[in-house]
Amino acid sequence: MREKFDIVVACDQGRGIGRDNTLPWRISTDLKYFKELTSTSPYAAEGRKNAVIMGRKTWESIPSGFRPLKDRYNLVLTRNPQYALPQGVLKAPSLDEALKLLARGPVDRVFVIGGAEIYRQALIHEKCGLLYLTEVRARFDCDTFFPLDAEQFKGFYRLLSCSEVMQENGLDFCFKVYEFNYPEFLAFESTEPAEEVPNS
Repeated sequence: MREKFDIVVACDQGRGIGRDNTLPWRISTDLKYFKELTSTSPYAAEGRKNAVIMGRKTWESIPSGFRPLKDRYNLVLTRNPQYALPQGVLKAPSLDEALKLLARGPVDRVFVIGGAEIYRQALIHEKCGLLYLTEVRARFDCDTFFPLDAEQFKGFYRLLSCSEVMQENGLDFCFKVYEFNYPEFLAFESTEPAEEVPNS
C-alpha cells in the first residue's frame, strides 16, 4: 500500500455533496472518471488492487446492483461490529484501523469516498495525499456538505491541476486535483490559541 491515501469527492458551488443519501445531479462523465481513477492500478498484473473506504451511509447509497464496487477492495467504516456486509467486503471501526487493515493486504492506492464525517477526518489526516474534486458549477438543494471551505483550500491545499470546463445535462463542471500540506496544517494548529478553562 502506498504511504498516503487520496480523497475523491464531487460537490456543487455551495459544497453540497448529497441529498436524501443520493447525488443531486447526474453526470456520467464524472462517474466514469471516478471509476477509472479508483479502479486503475499499474500493479494489477502483480495481483494488487486499489481500495475504497466509505462510511455506512455512503455504502448504503450505492445501488445494490453496483455494490460492492467492482475491481476494488471495499471497506466500510462502522462502529457496529454486527453490521452485515457481503462476503469480501471489509469493515473497520475507524479510519486509522481501516488503513492498518489495508496495509496488510495486496493493496495499491487507497481512496476515501465519503460521506461527510469520513471526509472531515480524512481531510486533516497526516496520511492524506491528494484531493480529487469534481466541481459542479451550480447550486443544489443539498442536506449533506463537504467539510472544507475556501479559506482552508487556500491555506492547506495547493491546486495541482484543473481540467477544462465541460458540460453535460446543462451543467458545467471540471476536475481539480489538490495536494494536502500537512506540515502547514500542523503549524497552523500549533499557533491557534488554547481554549481557556473556566475557573472552578
